[in-house]
Amino acid sequence: MRRYLAEFLSDPRVIALPRWFWLPILHGIVLNLRPARSAEKYALIWTAEGSPLSVHTARQAKLLSEKTGLRVEFAMRYGEPAIDPVRQFDRVVPLYPQYSDSATGSVLDLLPRNASFVKDFHDHPAYIEALSANVRRHWQRHGDGPMLVMSFHGLPKRGAEAYATQCRTTATLLADRLRLNEGAWRVTFQSRFGFAEWLQPYTQATLVAMAKAGTKRVDVVCPGFVSDCLETLEEIGIAARKAFLAAGGREFHVVPCLNESPEWIAALERLALG
Repeated sequence: MRRYLAEFLSDPRVIALPRWFWLPILHGIVLNLRPARSAEKYALIWTAEGSPLSVHTARQAKLLSEKTGLRVEFAMRYGEPAIDPVRQFDRVVPLYPQYSDSATGSVLDLLPRNASFVKDFHDHPAYIEALSANVRRHWQRHGDGPMLVMSFHGLPKRGAEAYATQCRTTATLLADRLRLNEGAWRVTFQSRFGFAEWLQPYTQATLVAMAKAGTKRVDVVCPGFVSDCLETLEEIGIAARKAFLAAGGREFHVVPCLNESPEWIAALERLALG
């Protein structure tokens, strides 16, 4: 965990602070405290097969390969299996629907300049269809509630205007596809780190405010994550759920990520084949 966090938090794309200022803080404070805290959270969502993110990504690659007949490999930006910067790829699909410098941009830094890649797919019809099918499937099993919160990964507010616009475009297209009234859905941002102002409204604070205002049921979907991971399973499924119920809410439902849904594999095919 310490090695992973050191690699992740050392990336200037992720923490855009002067190196002379940030690196002493990272190695002197953050890496002495955060690994243990992160390990506790991962322990809550770990499976017999390993990390949910790795498991789902591997399954997606296998299903895409079977569907297309192509050789499909997956890699992680940080940790293992790592991206090999000297490999030649026919096409690279970063699994970040909305473009940000800290996520997609960091992947592109490792690719050859002539590499064929998908920069974003925040408004791709197949992606929106996969999201809507996933939400409908959840509602068929659990009934639909009065409020759908669409929670996206947050970023420091400064410089994140284009990313926020893509998130809201995705949300609007999904709401339209689901035929939701304007007051039946909201966009929020999660995973804040540090003390700077991040994109708002913040997910957990919004959920608490809704519960205190009398909202008894809420459904949360995370369109920016194509696979269930720490941010969806622990941050939303455990921590946000606990906060919502403690504030007076009664029903808290998390819509699973796209994972291995057939609509998402079909969308991946379209993205991979261009």
